[in-house]
Amino acid sequence: MYAVIATGGKQYRVEPGQTLEVELLGVDPDGEVSLRPVMVVDGETVLAGSDRLAGATVTARVVGEAKGEKIRGFTYKSKSNQRKRWGHRQRYSVIEITAISAG
Repeated sequence: MYAVIATGGKQYRVEPGQTLEVELLGVDPDGEVSLRPVMVVDGETVLAGSDRLAGATVTARVVGEAKGEKIRGFTYKSKSNQRKRWGHRQRYSVIEITAISAG
């Protein structure tokens, strides 16, 4: 059994026991979170659409937080001595899928 979930503007294919990094959820570590499934596949049965997924849930446990790769940038305008150096490092929530319920 697997499901496709939507979180942080992205979609992920998940199975029970899988660990993945998603956009920051704002939940403390060891907290439970319920995610919205877009599609649930159980063998030959495929559930898709809002009416068929009314009772379906994907529960996950927040394992912790992680940081992505450092992005560095530099902007300038010639002849005016205007320079700006900047950097960014995205933070992620690490979650472990505990259960998929078809409803």
